[in-house]
Amino acid sequence: MDRFGKICRGIKEVRIQGARNVARAALHAYGINPTAKSKKILLGLRPTEPMLARVLYLADKIPMQKILRHFDEAQGKINSFAMKILKNKMLILTHCHSTNVSNSLIYAKKHGRNFSVYNTETRPLFQGRRTARELSKAGIKVTMIEDSAAGDALEKGGRIEKADVFVIGADALLSNGDVINKIGSNMFAEIAHNNHVPVYVIADAWKFSAGNVKIEERNYNEIWKHAPRHVKIRNPAFEKVKAKYITAIVSDLGILKPGQFVKAAKKEGMK
Repeated sequence: MDRFGKICRGIKEVRIQGARNVARAALHAYGINPTAKSKKILLGLRPTEPMLARVLYLADKIPMQKILRHFDEAQGKINSFAMKILKNKMLILTHCHSTNVSNSLIYAKKHGRNFSVYNTETRPLFQGRRTARELSKAGIKVTMIEDSAAGDALEKGGRIEKADVFVIGADALLSNGDVINKIGSNMFAEIAHNNHVPVYVIADAWKFSAGNVKIEERNYNEIWKHAPRHVKIRNPAFEKVKAKYITAIVSDLGILKPGQFVKAAKKEGMK
């Protein structure tokens, strides 16, 4: 398989994980084969990824190195803002895998914050294992829990200690203040909100989209490859997290309430 095809397959099959990593990989693939056909193929791989679409749009307008520099520069700003919400002795619950989230937690740990993390296994593809490996390698205390135990981690009286904060990444930041993230995120955010647990979305502002974002539904084989013939399986990969549950969006634009973030993104000329 050629390099372009290999990258496409990695994106499609979620071997390349996280919106930032997907965008970088797509940009690299487009650099290998910069044609209109290639761009169309790449845009169709993961429809719930506005950052992928943004970097491909920019690829024909500014140098690739300038686009790549944005990722590190944005992460640096995110790290400094995240330090303001990540406190010592805090117990943090996170769901799925986010490069922005992992990097900000690792940065906080390296700069003196002492906290621990619950992370979900994240079925059916177990992206939470990547989160656990990254955080554990950085010396962060990590406890993995099954997805259906997340509610127990957000309510008093559960079998495990209640989390102080719920932190997630985002695949898309929408113009009404909602965000799109891994399925389960809205349910956990609602439980957190109802139990007075702050909900923070840590994400690069380039994930903003003023238009409609298609929510991807993936192949049923990811859930049950050899299911009985008459068993119907649905595999929605993402869902909207309602703005009313979100305490703030922590991005390279600052720590902002959802409505404030949208105004700031539009002021930056993002569409």
